[in-house]
Amino acid sequence: MLAKKTKYAIIALVRLAREYRKEPLQIATLAAEEKIPKKFLEAILRDLKNAGILNSVKGRYGGYYLSQDPETVNLATIIRLFNGPIAFIPCVTYLYYESCDVDKEEEFCGIRTFFKEVRDAAVEIFKKATLAEIIRREDALRASEKTVD
Repeated sequence: MLAKKTKYAIIALVRLAREYRKEPLQIATLAAEEKIPKKFLEAILRDLKNAGILNSVKGRYGGYYLSQDPETVNLATIIRLFNGPIAFIPCVTYLYYESCDVDKEEEFCGIRTFFKEVRDAAVEIFKKATLAEIIRREDALRASEKTVD
C-alpha cells in the first residue's frame, strides 16, 4: 500500500509536470490547489529536491519546479524514494535486498521466484508510468467525460 506521503508526492509532481518549463510554483499555491497540508508538502518537496527531481528558486516569486523532463520521471523512482521497496518480500527487492528470514535456500525457493515475477512486472509498469503518461491519461479521461455530456 502506498503511504500518504508517496501519494502526495505523486500528486505534487504531476502538477509540477503540468507547469514544466514555466514559472516556479509556490508551496502555498500547490498546497491549496492540490489539497496537501503545507508543512507535509514542504518536507516532500525538500526530499524531491534532494533527490534531484526538483529545483527551487528563493524569494518572493520563487517556488519549486521540475528539473527533469516529465517523460523521464517515473513512478518506480518516486515509490522507491518515499515508500521503499516495490517487492512484497525483502529477498527479491532491487535496492533493499535482505536475505530470507525463514530457513530456506533462496535459489530453490518457489515462493521467492513467484514474488520476483510479481516484483518484475510491477516495476515494469511503474517505470512506464511517467509523469507525462499520467498527464496524458488524465487529459484523456477529462476529454472522454466531455464527450459523454
